[in-house]
Amino acid sequence: MVDHTAIRERYDVLSPHLDERGRRSFAAGEARAAGYGGIAAVCQATGIAASTIGRGLKELARGSDVAPHRVRRPGGGRKALVVKDATLLDDLLALVSPSERGDPMSPLRWTCKSLRRLAAELAARGHQISHTVVGELLKQQKFSLQANSKTREGDCHPDRDAQFAHINASVTQALNEQQPVISVDTKKKELVGDFKNAGREWRPQGAPEEVRVHDFLIKEFGRAVPYGIYDLAANAGWVSVGIDHDTAAFAVQTIRTWWRSVGAKRYPAAKRLTITADGGGSNGSRLRLWKRELQALANELGIDISVHHFPPGTSKWNRIEHRLFSFISMNWRAKPLVSYRVIVDLISATTTDTGLTVRCELDTNAYPKGITVPDEEMDAITITHDEFRGEWNYTIRPAQPPIQSG
Repeated sequence: MVDHTAIRERYDVLSPHLDERGRRSFAAGEARAAGYGGIAAVCQATGIAASTIGRGLKELARGSDVAPHRVRRPGGGRKALVVKDATLLDDLLALVSPSERGDPMSPLRWTCKSLRRLAAELAARGHQISHTVVGELLKQQKFSLQANSKTREGDCHPDRDAQFAHINASVTQALNEQQPVISVDTKKKELVGDFKNAGREWRPQGAPEEVRVHDFLIKEFGRAVPYGIYDLAANAGWVSVGIDHDTAAFAVQTIRTWWRSVGAKRYPAAKRLTITADGGGSNGSRLRLWKRELQALANELGIDISVHHFPPGTSKWNRIEHRLFSFISMNWRAKPLVSYRVIVDLISATTTDTGLTVRCELDTNAYPKGITVPDEEMDAITITHDEFRGEWNYTIRPAQPPIQSG
């Protein structure tokens, strides 16, 4: 007579330590040891299905067709919902897309809709899915549940979201037309010298890099002003490290240098250059010098230059912040920026697993502050403002035939 209690006790002891394959083998061994009626007895004692015990007995008799590192044959188990329901993932992303904030390729995406609400909306579209599976799919797509973060630099503008949508539509159209799109900004200015740099790196124990106690500007070393360009289509960066002031002339000169060195070769058929930029700083939407310098650049290149500024308080959502500057900071963490050469080399060595490449050059030109642009020069700029928020969205066209080089 089979002792159901003994089988149950042994199963209770071993079960927490067994995977699916181990439980199947245990049940099969107990059934075979029990002899006639063993399958029914083990099924009653453990709750394991008779068919599973039968399969386990076949594996014991002829050897398992399951690889040692697997618990099931390839293809075993239920198919993933996204495999059985081909439109599920697209519909889920469509639901969360209008509520996204930030860079679509960044792991810092989130949605203001709850998992239960998303599951309900998907159910209304004919999908069978629980809120827990919705959460799993969002995590696979690099969404995360996040608390509030103090990133706003000013009041929330009423046209903030509408401007985001306008920028996205303009950038998408330009990329679809294979026209160059760049994101520009000035990275944090850095003191040159043996100053502490945030972060940690591996060094022999008890031998940290020695740096200065106080961070004061050393005039003979100077200050580095990195102005960056991120090419969205190419996933490539360009940084000019200035040694003077961060002015609109410096910003546009960086764009000019990038175009002559890289852009013209990468986009030989370009008819328009689209720029996304912050609303302030050296590329601010109100700066006359910025527009005058862009007019000069448009005249030289012979192409239109369309500019889209991010609303006040949203500079951290400029793509260059997440796709270029953050990786530069990671690459030079804990390394004192002792010279301009070191800064240029560290920026140039920045790469990512997704293929980011960066070129960097030192700009030793002087860019004086306080340059004024008179009204007559502003009136001569061939600028067309978009119907929506024309002060943030505008196109500067060449005012004369392109200048022939050489």
